[in-house]
Amino acid sequence: MAKRENYTVLIPFPKGSGHWAAKGETLDLLEVEAGQLRRAGRIKRTSELTAATAVATKSTKAKD
Repeated sequence: MAKRENYTVLIPFPKGSGHWAAKGETLDLLEVEAGQLRRAGRIKRTSELTAATAVATKSTKAKD
């Protein structure tokens, strides 16, 4: 069975049937479904966003 991963929407895009993915929404996608959206910068793996947020928070606290 193919592996699915969680992605967070950065830029809204049409999902089909008149529905749009909203900014901040979490989607469970296959790699083949996510590929072009990732290249276009519309989604990012949720785990990558969490890690980037943690690093940014640490660097901001270090400046204070």
